[in-house]
Amino acid sequence: MNKSKVYFTKDISAAGLINIYKALGVDLKGKVAVKISTGEPGGHNFLNPNLIKPLVDKLNGTIVECRTAYHGKRFETADHWQTIKDHGFYSIAPCDLMDEDGEIEIPIKNSEHLKGYNIVGSHIKNYDSMLMLSHFKGHQMAGFGGALKNMSIGVASRNGKAWIHSWGNTKEPDKLWDYVENQDAFLESMAEACEGVINFFRPENMAYINVANRLSIDCDCDSNPHEPEMADIGIFASTDPVALDQCCYDQVMNSTDKGKMSLINRMQDRHAIRTVERAYELGLGNREYEIINID
Repeated sequence: MNKSKVYFTKDISAAGLINIYKALGVDLKGKVAVKISTGEPGGHNFLNPNLIKPLVDKLNGTIVECRTAYHGKRFETADHWQTIKDHGFYSIAPCDLMDEDGEIEIPIKNSEHLKGYNIVGSHIKNYDSMLMLSHFKGHQMAGFGGALKNMSIGVASRNGKAWIHSWGNTKEPDKLWDYVENQDAFLESMAEACEGVINFFRPENMAYINVANRLSIDCDCDSNPHEPEMADIGIFASTDPVALDQCCYDQVMNSTDKGKMSLINRMQDRHAIRTVERAYELGLGNREYEIINID
């Protein structure tokens, strides 16, 4: 398999984001969903609305999210809408909680854990293409969050998140915590869920961007995240989500930044690379890549 192309810029700005999207050479057609994390109230590391606005405008996109499986300020529909407004996203673009009117099952061809289907917000049917616009950082359960996590847990409905976290054992958010002992099964289930989303849209209708800034060991879903200990890296983009996440993982692992160890320890402790490995095994992308610097 030929190496996948991963584009990179150190310019973490609205212009840098536009430029790296242009470098991808893709044309997301029709109604475009821009999947981000709107961030848990109290946290402050989620992507800045002013950073992403010009790209969302260029795509005539709709910012999309789904409710959380944990009982925070994005669990209930009204609370999540308030968060979207408070964090500045509602004022920059159309927004959509994809599971506020229910959920649908989409098929998965290869599922060891998820029993042949993924559960996503019903509004996914309203979109023709999707940009996975992710904040790359650590995560308490997954080890790190990038394109694959945003596409799996992020696109899943509230019940779908429970389905993935429990590796196909329950759809009830309050019961998912009974199934957290099998870490690799959870990570593999995220990869399986990604297959469902990619098959739904088809690969040519998807693109992936990871913004590697505010590199906390904690996710944007944390209301009190640990302050970053390593410096910002830049923006990475690819049409291959496996290569993209592998590249970002490698950039942290191979960094000369003295503050990298807390994030490395978080990723290794949670065996985070297993999601990338399983996505590769499922044929969702390539772990071999070349970096193309667009600066």
